[in-house]
Amino acid sequence: MGDYSKALVFYEKAHKIYEKALPANHPSLAMSYTNLGSVYYDIGDCTAALKALQNAFLILRKALKEDTIDAVAAYIWFGRIYQSMKDYSRALEYFEKCLAILQKVLQERHPLIAIAYTSIGDVHRLMGDYEKALSVHRKALDIQETAQSNALKCAATFTNLGETYREMKDYSTALTYFQKALQIRENKLPKNHPHFAVIYHNLAKLYLTTEEYSMAMEYIQQAIDIGQKSLSSTHPHLLNYKETFEEIRMKL
Repeated sequence: MGDYSKALVFYEKAHKIYEKALPANHPSLAMSYTNLGSVYYDIGDCTAALKALQNAFLILRKALKEDTIDAVAAYIWFGRIYQSMKDYSRALEYFEKCLAILQKVLQERHPLIAIAYTSIGDVHRLMGDYEKALSVHRKALDIQETAQSNALKCAATFTNLGETYREMKDYSTALTYFQKALQIRENKLPKNHPHFAVIYHNLAKLYLTTEEYSMAMEYIQQAIDIGQKSLSSTHPHLLNYKETFEEIRMKL
């Protein structure tokens, strides 16, 4: 968390300088808003992140053509923020804009298209449309496995597939996908990376549902330990971990 706090202080100071020194529509000011927005998102302040990124987009809008790849990064950010804010219909709208653009300008099986599918699939899961979520995630995985994508991208898709099957109450299939994701991350990431907290939390929820409370507690404690080192105390992920911890504690 200390790194995010330092980054936020640095970017806020830099932004004040840019505001005084640059015209209101200068691209460097847009980049400053983007930097602020990304840090706000990382510390879980989605409202501030959305405001900063909207300001950046307003500056860049004249230079960006809305249906070109230059607009994709902005749409992805908006999708992620609206997803975190649980405004799933708007998140889906932005992720589908990304997919439409990428399908126009990239080869059919480009890894970036798989990332767009993964984002869309996760929103469908959150909306309770599990069959659609599975269908889209499988499209992502098909591209990732044949296009030799970064293994960590496959791990993210495995995680999303696992969470979808968990919510569908197919616990054995969910566990298989979580274990695949965990194995990749163990091979590619340092032990305290925040991505481990996500998969540990998923496993804790799975074992909570299957009434294996000792296993659930083991994983949720690991998730919280990593989250407390890498996230702000108000970050939605950390709050979710603590909520799950309380659910498990009540069962023991």
